Amino acid sequence: MAHTGEPSTPRWSAEESFLELLTDTLELTDRACRGQFLQKLFRSIAQVELSESQAIDYWEQALVRKRELSESIGKKVALQAAIVDVLASAGQMRLPILMEYEELRKLQITATTDPLTRLYNRRFFEDYFERELNRSIRYNHKLALVVLDLHRFKEVNDKFGHPQGDALLQMAAATLRNTLRTSDYAFRIGGDEFALLLPQSDTEQAAALSRRLRSTYAGAIDPLNLRIPLALDYGLAVYPDDGEVQEVLIRVADERLYQLKNGTRDAIPFAPPKQETIPQPSPSAPPAYVPPPAPSPKPEPEPPRAAAPPQPAAEPRPTPAPEPPKAQGPSRPRGDGNNGHSELRRWERVSLANTHAYALIGDGVERTARVLDLGYGGVALETSRPEEFSEGFHAVLHVPILPPVRVNLKRIYLKPEESGVTRIGCSFVT
Repeated sequence: MAHTGEPSTPRWSAEESFLELLTDTLELTDRACRGQFLQKLFRSIAQVELSESQAIDYWEQALVRKRELSESIGKKVALQAAIVDVLASAGQMRLPILMEYEELRKLQITATTDPLTRLYNRRFFEDYFERELNRSIRYNHKLALVVLDLHRFKEVNDKFGHPQGDALLQMAAATLRNTLRTSDYAFRIGGDEFALLLPQSDTEQAAALSRRLRSTYAGAIDPLNLRIPLALDYGLAVYPDDGEVQEVLIRVADERLYQLKNGTRDAIPFAPPKQETIPQPSPSAPPAYVPPPAPSPKPEPEPPRAAAPPQPAAEPRPTPAPEPPKAQGPSRPRGDGNNGHSELRRWERVSLANTHAYALIGDGVERTARVLDLGYGGVALETSRPEEFSEGFHAVLHVPILPPVRVNLKRIYLKPEESGVTRIGCSFVT
């Protein structure tokens, strides 16, 4: 290999290489987190007890000493040597024992991760959020924040105990790890609260990921038969669409989380659905006959146009009753299916009343409604908040067996039920 005139680079040990990487990592953390970590580091290195401010001060001195020694001897000096020099000069090097690589790695993990879920902790979330937001501002990229928590998690702890609750938190963490991209970060920021940072993700992408996480978690806990409608609720905010500073983005995401939580407070997609109140005929009784509408009277043939004496004006004919519309409406048959009578709607629908089918309504953070039945021409929904449904809206249908499908819907009718909910009949819009 040709000489370049530059001093040869020494071959560092694994411990020294890790300390070099640690230098850059600590520069990105806040002062409190850095002090806590360095306090444990110096305790392991020299068996000395330092305050967090002292530990930071010795670390910064070691970085300066490393640079000075490297310049004075003309080659790179190991950071370990600079640390020993600083501690010895300060009279702190009583037991000159440098820690093992694995012990140092454990300290780093302890300082930045949550011990139960092994996700990053809240302190690292706050620091990393600031760094990613600054990067998004610098390069004009979008950044999505998603906050999540476990719906009715306290009931699980009260009914099954905290060990079961811890297991469900670990399952939620595993769902996040297995679903996110390598560029995404997941954090546990509270008891049953989590956060995601999704660089270069817009509202639609973040919402799709959040729905997938919710669905995956629901499938993971379904075999447990908890009898409690536990779910992964979420709210999201995107820079710069929803705000440009951390506090605003966190507030918007929290507000949307509780909008979703309030929309599912009745556990619409998870509670056992009510049966539709469609009267069924008795098996022993003959089906009731409903006569078809009277056919329109045929017009009489016009008389020949030959000359004829004037005729008296004919009396006005009664206007025939209009044919019933064939648009999608509530599923109400007009006959027993055996006497040749047609249905009110053009396409038959499949009842989903006994399933967990539901629809997410709107864009970004969605409202939730139960899916009562589904057909080629439309869908019937059930909600306790019909005032939130405009004449035309978007929805993502979650139906058993089928993958989630995004549709455009037009509201055809509203039908209040005795139970306080409202049935909304919709047709598909292409």
